[in-house]
Amino acid sequence: QVQLVESGGGLVQAGESLRLSCAASGSTFRIYVMGWYRQAPGKQRELVATINNGDTTNYADSVKGRFTISRDNAKNTVYLQMNSLKPEDTAVYYCNAGTTRGPYWGQGTQVTVSS
Repeated sequence: QVQLVESGGGLVQAGESLRLSCAASGSTFRIYVMGWYRQAPGKQRELVATINNGDTTNYADSVKGRFTISRDNAKNTVYLQMNSLKPEDTAVYYCNAGTTRGPYWGQGTQVTVSS
């Protein structure tokens, strides 16, 4: 059992920044990789960024150079620093934890970027 709780979403103007947080609890020792996904209205959920237990990161091309994923193991928390936000980044952002027992998802946090 892994529980994930996202926070930090909000409404910002284009060019501004937000920092999302994902706090993990439960059987966190089973987590091999964590990531952020997003889903815009009428679109499929898509991968934004991942980070594994060796701190190797991976990013979608659309956010590369603007977003940074990081982790604080002492706090069991993963972050997504989002800079230079664009209206196209508007979506519900979900934290994901990958384990051998399947994926776990947070409840999502809304990010809205106005023009």
